[in-house]
Amino acid sequence: MLKILDKYILKRFIGTFFFSISLMLCIFIVFDISEKLQDFVASKIPLKEIIFDHYLNFIPFYGNLFSPLFTFISVIFFTSKMAYKTEFVAILSSGTSFRRILRPYMIGATLITVMSLILNHFIIPRSNKVRIAFEDKYINNGYNTEERNIHKQIAPGTILYLADYDNFSNSAHYISIEKIANNKQISILKADNMKWDSLEGVWNLTNVFERELIYVPLDSAKPGMPKQVFKEIHRSFPSKKIRIDFTPKDMLRLQSRFEVLPYFELKDFIIKEKIKGSSRIAFFEVEMYKRTAFPFATFILTIIGVSISSRKIRGGVGLHIALGLVLSCVYILFMHISTTFATSDMGPPLLMVWIPNIIFSFVAFYLYKNAQQ
Repeated sequence: MLKILDKYILKRFIGTFFFSISLMLCIFIVFDISEKLQDFVASKIPLKEIIFDHYLNFIPFYGNLFSPLFTFISVIFFTSKMAYKTEFVAILSSGTSFRRILRPYMIGATLITVMSLILNHFIIPRSNKVRIAFEDKYINNGYNTEERNIHKQIAPGTILYLADYDNFSNSAHYISIEKIANNKQISILKADNMKWDSLEGVWNLTNVFERELIYVPLDSAKPGMPKQVFKEIHRSFPSKKIRIDFTPKDMLRLQSRFEVLPYFELKDFIIKEKIKGSSRIAFFEVEMYKRTAFPFATFILTIIGVSISSRKIRGGVGLHIALGLVLSCVYILFMHISTTFATSDMGPPLLMVWIPNIIFSFVAFYLYKNAQQ
């Protein structure tokens, strides 16, 4: 049951957090409007779409993205003010331990972490789908891949080649689908063009050529002679419809492919990509692990914030806030470096994503042990 001290600190914690993050989001929106106003006017975007498709989804995305850091800054801000007024001296003098003082802070951090986890895994991916679609349509003038000579493994032993791809028309030129078994080619399909049929969910090919290889073992093969021979079957078609494990979604920009997937859909997506032998697995796994690791940083940063700002020092609130901003920047730097290592196959994605939290856990423990008791 919450006592007077818990309610007092928790009220200030949650109140300061939502006030500071709301203030910063207003600043973000003002800067975003000033940056994109010309695009809004030039594209004649309806006001309804700007508000509901862009900014209504902009707010939870950036608010949740910076929630651990604003938790940290909020804790430092109101805790420093309490320390400056010697409130902590009075609380500790009454026999209340520093560990007991942390209780309402941990309750507040838990509420923010749970909210952030739900947003990260289930709500924001769906809002990202609307926000990214809006940006691609109006701000980025549509997205079209610049990749050429594209190779994709669409199934075990099945390689798809595209000379180029057009996202606007969902079509490709000079394509081939090669199937390999036991390190030998068993068939290849070539076509001049490939276009997506959204009604039937198939690809329409034109000027198609197929080559199938059938290997026949030789029972009486002599030394030095081949143990098997093969015969070829050729087929040609002016047009053909095929259904493969490849759709226009696979050619969207990388962020559009995984940032819009809720937790369970993202897990299924990663499993399918592993079966295909995708080279982008690390990117997808980093995204999934970050959605959990970053919210849990709230606990660590809260302990650090209380430990460094609960003691009254010369310089007061300003010095505490400056120290908090430095630590925030260091944390962001660590997170960026570790995720870069993960996507570069320089370490397991799960470990790389959690390394900043692990390192800062030791920092939090040291500061807690040396905090004002």
